[in-house]
Amino acid sequence: MHKEGDEIHIEDDDATAAVKTGAMRWVLGISLAAAVIAMTLVWVIPAIYG
Repeated sequence: MHKEGDEIHIEDDDATAAVKTGAMRWVLGISLAAAVIAMTLVWVIPAIYG
C-alpha cells in the first residue's frame, strides 16, 4: 500500500480478504445443476402423470 497525494493505492492481494481456491466455482456449478434437475422434474413429472 502506498499513498500518492490524496489517493491510497492498495495491491490486489491486500484488498482481497478471501482465499482464491476456486471452491466457489464448484458450489455454483453444483447448485446450478441441482436447480436445473429440480426444475426439470417439476415440469416433467406432472406432464407424465397429468
